[in-house]
Amino acid sequence: MSAQNPGEELDSLATWRHPDGTIWLIATAKSSHRLVVFDAASGTRLRDVGAKGSEPGQFRRPNGIAVHGDLLFVAERDNHRIQVLSLPTFRPLGSFGQPALRSPYGLWLNPLADGAIEVYVTDNFMDGERFDVVPPLTQLDQRVRRYRVRIAEDGAPRAEETGHFGDTGENNALRIVESIAGDAAHDRLLIADEYQPQSTLREYTLTGRATGRRLPDDTFAFEAEGVALWACRNDRGYWVSVDQLSPLTVFHFFDRRTLTRVGSFTGRTVAATDGIALHAAPSAAFPKGALFAVHDDTSVAAFDLGQVAAALKLDRNCL
Repeated sequence: MSAQNPGEELDSLATWRHPDGTIWLIATAKSSHRLVVFDAASGTRLRDVGAKGSEPGQFRRPNGIAVHGDLLFVAERDNHRIQVLSLPTFRPLGSFGQPALRSPYGLWLNPLADGAIEVYVTDNFMDGERFDVVPPLTQLDQRVRRYRVRIAEDGAPRAEETGHFGDTGENNALRIVESIAGDAAHDRLLIADEYQPQSTLREYTLTGRATGRRLPDDTFAFEAEGVALWACRNDRGYWVSVDQLSPLTVFHFFDRRTLTRVGSFTGRTVAATDGIALHAAPSAAFPKGALFAVHDDTSVAAFDLGQVAAALKLDRNCL
């Protein structure tokens, strides 16, 4: 566990390996409008990045975060954009998504064979004076936007919107969306829908077609959040998602192919988790990899993947 950071409202996580071998754990801090960088081995806070504003390198309610190589993508709810920065300097390279994005939250990056990056963004725009009313079904075909991004010679991202999607039927609509992750090998997106009374993960194809499949109604007692894929050899592996409960978050593991639940666990402390990040590569502190999670909006925690695999009797070939 890291030290607590009250008032930050930590939300989403991503990891990045520094050239010196250090693993950085980068968290979005919504209320302080910045990024917080931790040493993923110890939880030590290394630095803060950015401040409130709309200029390059500034943020307004940063939420989703994702890494590809040395590129960092950050979704900003109140700047209505995806900002791209260069690691390790956090130099701003550019942004995209305006004016189409209204309330961007979650991110998933899909590297393509031609060198472009396909970027999926959940857009959780809401109605009502307090922005807490789900829009009519006819508007929910814009719950996820998709972009094709290339990095130009000057380092700037060049983005082309390639469509938006979301089923508008009663059974498969995406009503309250944040976390999203994908599996190109199985043509699958899993999107967390927090809408009550039955929050769940809904399955879409990479082209944005709702398959009609969702996790069983008794999977999540409160809200489905933080989705990550633990990819192993031969297209095997596990999906990980959390039930955002207090006093303890429940971490669920599902078979990568069948989506059958294979096990669940809680920690001794971690509660009300929003974002998670799964770092399957070895490090000095976690030779079998680690699962990182936000605790109660105030700190970050790490679980040893070797211990998790042993406790849940998971395939140790994934370690």
